[in-house]
Amino acid sequence: MPRWEPGARERLVVAAVELFTEQGYDATTVAQIAERAGTTKSTFFRYFPDKRDVLTAGQETLSQLLAEGIAEAPEGAGPLEAVAEGLERASSAMGAMSREIGPRLKAAVAASTELQERDALKRVGLAAAMTEALLARGVSQPVAQLAGELGLLAFKRGYAEWANADDQTASELAVYTLAALEELRAAAASLA
Repeated sequence: MPRWEPGARERLVVAAVELFTEQGYDATTVAQIAERAGTTKSTFFRYFPDKRDVLTAGQETLSQLLAEGIAEAPEGAGPLEAVAEGLERASSAMGAMSREIGPRLKAAVAASTELQERDALKRVGLAAAMTEALLARGVSQPVAQLAGELGLLAFKRGYAEWANADDQTASELAVYTLAALEELRAAAASLA
């Protein structure tokens, strides 16, 4: 087996999600994940410190894309307009593999308390990245925090709809996340 075969990281993520779904998180070993992915345990550990971290694969990149999109929003953009730019940037980077493993990942997380905790930390990190990017634009703390949380909810709702959409009618993820943000904006306005 080649040591540095292309796509090893992605294969490890897919293999882990499949095994977590099939036999449960606790019953899955790193050796099984590596074997299913066609790699070695040492290759697994080049990409992930442990099997829990497979769930947060790509979180740093996703946080960075959200923050960059917010930072590069037009100067006069309001907080939610800037969040929309971040959602569009991050959503555009997610492809077919992300859509394919979404429902299986959700099932694996639902079946494991440890993965639920890791998923909650991931969500906090994404909201924090958006909040910090908004603060850097000069948005006040409460508004930045609220907009970051709405952005997280929009991403989560949009991703769920995208992952469950019919293959023939599914659009790009950005269409779903931006629509979810608009729904949340309208819902927030009705609170007044």
